[in-house]
Amino acid sequence: MISSLVYRHNKLVDTNPPVESLFTLRDEPGVMLWVDLAAATPDETKLILEQLFALHPLVIEDCTVDNPVPKLEAFDDYLFIVMHAVDYSKTDKFSTTELDLVLGRDFLLTFHAQPLRPVQAAMERSIRSPQQPVRGPDRFAHTILDLMVDAYQPALHELREELEDVEEAALQNTPPEKLFPDVLSLRKDLAQLRQIVRPQRAVVAELTQGKARFVRKVIVPYLRDLGEDLQRIESQAAGWADQLILSFRVYLNKSNHEAGEGIRVLTSLTALTLPPLIIGGWFGMNFDHMELLGHDWAYPAAAALTLVCMGGMLLFMRKRHWI
Repeated sequence: MISSLVYRHNKLVDTNPPVESLFTLRDEPGVMLWVDLAAATPDETKLILEQLFALHPLVIEDCTVDNPVPKLEAFDDYLFIVMHAVDYSKTDKFSTTELDLVLGRDFLLTFHAQPLRPVQAAMERSIRSPQQPVRGPDRFAHTILDLMVDAYQPALHELREELEDVEEAALQNTPPEKLFPDVLSLRKDLAQLRQIVRPQRAVVAELTQGKARFVRKVIVPYLRDLGEDLQRIESQAAGWADQLILSFRVYLNKSNHEAGEGIRVLTSLTALTLPPLIIGGWFGMNFDHMELLGHDWAYPAAAALTLVCMGGMLLFMRKRHWI
């Protein structure tokens, strides 16, 4: 699908004109175009990329073939920027859609394989404010990138909730077979988020150096702010990953402590059985010349000695906080 905005002398004058008229407008002085291709057919791709803007064959190939790495390439008449819009859900996790931007002196071309909310929102914002002057297509590019960065907020909110759930589970008696998959899944999502953000931050940082053609100096501070937002997202993801590991270590230490407590209690109970085992074993040998066995007080004396020894050992272990 082809969507387009036509600006004449920095003011919006037309929306989605006939595609054939774009060829005339392309050469008209004082006209600025924003053409968006979403899920375009091969004929639409050829018409806009090859015939209308006469892009380099390698740029056309990068647009039509998925490019996993964001990048910035400078040509004589335009800048070619590859970015990735992110979408996140607890079921599908992270998914990205490639967004290709071709930024010229008086035009912006956006190309993506499926509809993107940041692009749609930026275009709708421009249509709702037809009297607001737009002095360069780099303003459109910044608006789109700004909305793409804002789209990370729902993902960050859901990741924060998942982290809090894992932390709460780590402090409770959660079975390891339930906690471990959640920890691994969340750590994988945080690592994936950093892998998505880091190369895009590098592209924005290159744009903020002020050396890129077709990006006016007045736009550079706004792009620098975008770079700071991306850096903040990456740092936040790294901090959450460290916090996740810390929670997991707390869980392991807690489990080890509980296991140690159980072993200590069992060891103490075993130690309490030593007096009856020793005394019972001694009197149970039935020596022929054991005179104690012939007296009526022998059994009560043995039982009393056993209880006294057990009581003394119990008091000793309580004093040492072993039980």
